[in-house]
Amino acid sequence: MNFDRIDRRILTLLQEDGRMANADLAEAVGLSPSACLRRVRALEEAGVIEKYVALLDQSQIGRRMDIFVEISLNSQANEVLTRFEKAVALSPEIMECYLMAGDADYLLRIAAADPTDFERIHRDHLARLPGVSRMKSSFAIRTVARSTAFPLPEAAH
Repeated sequence: MNFDRIDRRILTLLQEDGRMANADLAEAVGLSPSACLRRVRALEEAGVIEKYVALLDQSQIGRRMDIFVEISLNSQANEVLTRFEKAVALSPEIMECYLMAGDADYLLRIAAADPTDFERIHRDHLARLPGVSRMKSSFAIRTVARSTAFPLPEAAH
């Protein structure tokens, strides 16, 4: 989808503050409130704006550790991949899961309170994932950069 300057500005502002009032958003992008609301609704209907969420500070809710888990499966058969992915989707402890190219088949991000909490997550969730032949966990020491805002491309001229 091609975005004009106003669409990009709307998306940038909403990524910074998804609760921004339409009147404030309209003023910031130089549109009337009704025209701005039409643009936002069009972006929502096109699926560009997927949903609105509250981003929590994970340390404030006791999830101070990020653990990245590389998963290798015992088979690349479609039914093995499907079973694994369905099980991952049912585990609230798995924050992110990516199908990978390279040594591991999947990369998971887990947010845990401490090593004991990760042991519980490993025992209750990770060890029960179907089709796993190998797991390798890496503990993040410190988050250097994290963003939920995507950079938006400039319009083609």
